[in-house]
Amino acid sequence: MNSNSDLQIAGDILEVQHLLQPAREHPSTVSEFVGLARTIAADRAQWEQLVRYDTTTRWYHRLRTGPGYEVWLLSWVPGQGSGLHDHGLSCGVLTVLEGRLTERTERATRALDSGAQRVFAPGYAHEVVNDSLEPAVSLHIYYPGLTEMPMHAAQCAPAAVDVVPA
Repeated sequence: MNSNSDLQIAGDILEVQHLLQPAREHPSTVSEFVGLARTIAADRAQWEQLVRYDTTTRWYHRLRTGPGYEVWLLSWVPGQGSGLHDHGLSCGVLTVLEGRLTERTERATRALDSGAQRVFAPGYAHEVVNDSLEPAVSLHIYYPGLTEMPMHAAQCAPAAVDVVPA
């Protein structure tokens, strides 16, 4: 491996608590938003009792807001999907809390099991669908808060990043 540094990090840096900065009240970096999503995911009491399943439309609930960001809880019954869309000027973190979702882009189709996370930049176009036979629940953080969700007819997707579950 070619590297100009002897420092290499193996594994999940979020698991090395003694190396982390003290948590801020509100996140401001991608890794802090990922960490917030993981913290909420781990605290089932914070969201589990709020989940509702609606067979006629996707159910969603704004769980919290902070300076410039929003956290949304969504449920997906089998067969429900988002349609191909982007998030306007917002960046995002998608975390599967329960079940399995499928993400489709121009470049790939990914199965997202419970614990999976995706981080995406403004303009990233994707479709999220519950292709399974069981309901699913997901958490979405948008920064800045979501003000538009343009739908797309043709697929075009800037890169997104997989986040390895903790």
